[in-house]
Amino acid sequence: MHMQLVNTDRVILFDRTDFGPSNIFSPNNQCRNDPNDLTLKVDCTAHSVEYDVASNSIRPLNVLTDVWCSSGSAMPDGSLMQTGGFNDGDRNVRVYKPCSDDSCDWQEFDVALRQKRWYATNHILPDGRQIIVGGRGQFSYEFYPKKAGADQSYNLPFLSQTNDPRIENNLYPFVFLNTDGNLFIFANNRAILFDYTNGVVVRNYPTIPGGDPRSYPSSGSAVLLPT
Repeated sequence: MHMQLVNTDRVILFDRTDFGPSNIFSPNNQCRNDPNDLTLKVDCTAHSVEYDVASNSIRPLNVLTDVWCSSGSAMPDGSLMQTGGFNDGDRNVRVYKPCSDDSCDWQEFDVALRQKRWYATNHILPDGRQIIVGGRGQFSYEFYPKKAGADQSYNLPFLSQTNDPRIENNLYPFVFLNTDGNLFIFANNRAILFDYTNGVVVRNYPTIPGGDPRSYPSSGSAVLLPT
């Protein structure tokens, strides 16, 4: 389950589509026709809603492909951008632009990513783009929205180095923008400081005490604290 508070004081919730019908009907009785879905090829229930905190009410939204274990972040204009997921959603991008008149819904862009991104991590950058790091079987990163000449994915050996065979332990890496403009990236049990503009590892941090993994599926968590 994913949740994001947007700038209209409403909360967007969404979850996987391949686990059967939900208990909420799709907006305007629109059915989702997805021949690739593993459970329901025709699904007339909603797998995303907008929750109005003030009125304690929900409004169903449409997601067209599977958002299971996707990733995303808020954009500078207040939009929510969600990338990747499972099955036919693993290279898609979904954008939700908040509104006050209940007319907004998810917009989906097919095959907008260079690589499949399942269990990846997104982080907003100073130029307004997002960097999308890793994912199952993807030891790379890419940017979105795309810029001319920068629409490819880039290898990040650190992700393959932190991949435990058959277990992984480097999914949903922890990513934070450092005060010097570089990215702090933690996966498994260690971290790097990464210059994403030049594709260079600036610093390798030592393995955490005890060496036990913290990244998914070991399912630790991280937060950036003020100094």
